[in-house]
Amino acid sequence: MAFKGNHAARSFGMARGQDTKKAKISMIFAQPYGNLSPSQLLEHFHHRPSIRFTPQVEAEHLQKKRVDEVLVNTFTFNHERHRLSEPIAWLNNPSRDIEWLILLHKCYYFVGLGLHYRRTGDLRYRDRWVELTESWIEQVPPGFIASDVTGRRVQNWIFAFYYFIHSHPFSCVSGDFLLRFLQSLHEQVDYLIRHLTPARNHRTLELYTIFLAAVVFPEFRDAKKWLEFSITALTENAQNDILSDGVHCELSTFYHHTVLKNFLAVKQLAVDNHIGFPPAFDRQIQKALEFSLWVHKPDGAIPSLSDGDPGSFHELLKQGYQLYGGPCLQFAVTGEHSGQPPKRRSRWFPEGGYAIVRGPWESAENTRDGHYLIFDCGPLGAGNHGHLDVLNIELAGCGRSLIVDPGRYTYDESGGINWRARFRGTAAHNTVEVDGKNQARYQYSPRHGKYRILGAHPEPALRTFVTTCHFDFVHGQVRSDEYPAIHHRTIFFAVWEYWLICDFLKSDLEHDYYLRFHLHPNACGKVTTKSTVQGHFSDSPNLLVVQTGTQAGFRMDEGWFSPRYGVKYPVPVLRYDLHGRQALFQTLLFPWASHPPKVSIKPLPSGREECSAFRCRLSRAGQVIDDYFFLCHGAGEGCWQCDDIQFQGRFGFLRLDQAGCPRHAFTLAGGRLFYQHQRVSTEGEQP
Repeated sequence: MAFKGNHAARSFGMARGQDTKKAKISMIFAQPYGNLSPSQLLEHFHHRPSIRFTPQVEAEHLQKKRVDEVLVNTFTFNHERHRLSEPIAWLNNPSRDIEWLILLHKCYYFVGLGLHYRRTGDLRYRDRWVELTESWIEQVPPGFIASDVTGRRVQNWIFAFYYFIHSHPFSCVSGDFLLRFLQSLHEQVDYLIRHLTPARNHRTLELYTIFLAAVVFPEFRDAKKWLEFSITALTENAQNDILSDGVHCELSTFYHHTVLKNFLAVKQLAVDNHIGFPPAFDRQIQKALEFSLWVHKPDGAIPSLSDGDPGSFHELLKQGYQLYGGPCLQFAVTGEHSGQPPKRRSRWFPEGGYAIVRGPWESAENTRDGHYLIFDCGPLGAGNHGHLDVLNIELAGCGRSLIVDPGRYTYDESGGINWRARFRGTAAHNTVEVDGKNQARYQYSPRHGKYRILGAHPEPALRTFVTTCHFDFVHGQVRSDEYPAIHHRTIFFAVWEYWLICDFLKSDLEHDYYLRFHLHPNACGKVTTKSTVQGHFSDSPNLLVVQTGTQAGFRMDEGWFSPRYGVKYPVPVLRYDLHGRQALFQTLLFPWASHPPKVSIKPLPSGREECSAFRCRLSRAGQVIDDYFFLCHGAGEGCWQCDDIQFQGRFGFLRLDQAGCPRHAFTLAGGRLFYQHQRVSTEGEQP
């Protein structure tokens, strides 16, 4: 009798368990899928009509060595390795950096487990995926850490599903596990749609996740609602966050591409599954692609401005061309073999605040060796990624990055040195620091528990942008509430060959002014310097830097450069110091391929305190040329007469060849240039 009773109880329990499973299925699946058993659902997902999607995961997360470490509970994120307990205590962080725990919960390694299971058939990858998924479901509440972490995790769970089930020729897991997996996935998407980040790159990621889940799982009861919502919300997000000039509103070159990658993934998924989007969505993506095209350096990498990592996003340009076409994208992705280069050589992006000053897109030589400078004259941007670096530059030439932004390095503020604050501060960038202060008050906020910008933001303004056939002239300024001196920076690109950067600051009070240029790590131990009556000369691999005159003090400092999160390298820093009510730094930057030019500087008399002039004599390959510069740094115009040259205006340039004949000339609008009493026709004369 006892046996019969136990048998009856077990039968009742089994029936109740089956009823519970059916209830779960009917709750999350539309008909007729709501009537299927777990094993029938598994069979369906192996053989359902084709739904096209492709896992999108960075290669570093798919490396077999790293994936194999996961088999023994060892995880490496941001170059920090920890072996965790078994089973994993998912809510505990073995690192002092929250980013480590965030990456643990984003589950990129799930995709790696799936990929290597498909490649090898090794059951350890499948078993580890099942074990980790089960323990995560058991321990972690919905929305743990942040909504964007949920969004990225759901994506990676779906991409793991691709390898283990969607594209797998036979069943490798149980129907019961699949049901638990899908139930958790549904719960996470449902949580996400109710707790979306209000704006910016996290919202884009989360909306992409909802769209992905709706496309991959049309069997879900809520799939149609998710699909309609995400299409509308993604279009609004693109319109709100991509500015009219194509720059993402956070004004970070790296996050611009993070967002662009998500938008392109959405578009590709829509095209592959015949889903339409409003034209406004496509217009915004195409604008963002155009900025991406411009911001890439000739060597194929992007600058690392404002919480950025350098690197190439050339694959996004290829994907953009495949989706949208266009002669300029074709030119970029085919290595100039077809298509057309942009009509303009240099360009100003007014809302983003970036000026890109570069050599010709097409060249008889290797275009990767072309010259490139990016100038940041924009606001800090939406969110909390902006660095205190207004008027900062990056410089590339001869196939190399030569002057670099430091990057972001870390978001962790713990430890004896707050590296987050150091990498974000003004002194870490290629601009002028006043009195050792940041451009905005940046200090610890008890309310936030970390450093925040607590004062007024710096106020940038672009005053002039002129680009002609052979020249570019840019003038930007920044005001700060931290000190009364206004910083003016003018940048002049001469005959596609070299730059003059002029920094002028003036105040009623005396200040200490520090101008810095951070060289690339390749220059470590390879910089030679000398100071003469003509100025300070610093020669490093492929770059000669000349600070005209000897008024400024000069020293070599050590700075830092971060190529990716959690990694930093020392770099040499050229530092020039002045003290007083007024400061003028005139810096010449000469990229060189095989041999640096021989440069001599001769100051020329100027009639006004806020004006300057000098002759730069260049000797290269047996040829000698004289370049004359006339600069007015304040309001109004200057007037000069020297060496058979007369000039009146705000800025003028004249090149004389070895025979003393004018070869190139430039003036800002209204300028008048004469040589040997003859009016010289100049580029840039017209307003």
